[in-house]
Amino acid sequence: MKKQLIRAAATTVLGLSLTTGFAAAATGDISNTGPNSTNHVRSHVTNSATVANHNDLRATNNNTQTSRTGEAEAEHNTTAGDATSGSASNDNSLSASVSVDNSAGSAWLNGMSSGGDNSGTIHTTGPSSRNAIESTVTNTLHVTNTNNLTVSNTNHQTATSGDASVENNTTGGSATTGDASNSNSTMLDFSVTN
Repeated sequence: MKKQLIRAAATTVLGLSLTTGFAAAATGDISNTGPNSTNHVRSHVTNSATVANHNDLRATNNNTQTSRTGEAEAEHNTTAGDATSGSASNDNSLSASVSVDNSAGSAWLNGMSSGGDNSGTIHTTGPSSRNAIESTVTNTLHVTNTNNLTVSNTNHQTATSGDASVENNTTGGSATTGDASNSNSTMLDFSVTN
């Protein structure tokens, strides 16, 4: 009868230790059992986690530019002077930086239990006793990363230089139109860490 009470006490200690939380310590002690007794100290720890990351990153840039200089005319003069139109220009610049870091999910591996400080002791057992101490740790981690990166860059530019004409003058001068220019710059930086 004494042998059965001691075994029950060891099982209770082990059961309470396993329910104390993550990476808990499990201990068991069996002693002073009779002959031909069977004694086991067992520790089983199971950790499981599922991490799902869904990232949808979109960058859209629509740019329409029109640049046109005016007309330069020198006409119907006895002595024509110079006609000049100014320059016309457009400038567009876009810079976007997006960063996504999903690495915290995989860092959970570092916190998974290695079984904690599990220990078992079986001593002072009777002759022909069968004694076993077992510790099992099972860690399962499922990580799913879905990353959708979409970039749309639409750039429509028109540059037109106006007419330059010298006509119907006794003495002609000069007509000069200015420059017409467009400029577009786009820089997109996506960074994804899983």
